[in-house]
Amino acid sequence: MPRRPLTVVLSRILLLPYALGLGLIVWLPGKDAARVTGIVMVIARRLHEYGIPLRTAYTIMEFLANVALFVPLGLLLALAWPRLRMWLIIIAGLVASSTIELVQMTLPSRFPTLSDVAANTLGTAIGCAAVFLVRYLLSDDRESSLPDR
Repeated sequence: MPRRPLTVVLSRILLLPYALGLGLIVWLPGKDAARVTGIVMVIARRLHEYGIPLRTAYTIMEFLANVALFVPLGLLLALAWPRLRMWLIIIAGLVASSTIELVQMTLPSRFPTLSDVAANTLGTAIGCAAVFLVRYLLSDDRESSLPDR
């Protein structure tokens, strides 16, 4: 049996603490979650000091935080299973996010939203695309895969 590259092994190992941390963040009761995600409001208030309406600043920061929350998922899945197609990794992010939002429907202090699913899926796509881009840039056959001019 061939040895797996270290990046594959480490990425697969890191998926477990990532998943545990993700679960903690997204399924904590609302009051407790604010302690973990309070940075979103801190940044929104800072932006409000520069004239951006607080509600707008918070909405934007929450969306960006949801994107950032799922970038590691895209990175880790792409590194852990190098032959997996990009669209499958993005679907995995969509399914994970949809599952989270469905569970949040049962939690009285949480509010599931479609914008969270969109942001989380975008984050997965960004993480995955970063790995695919680096692989492409480091590949030897990069020149041969470019279209003729």
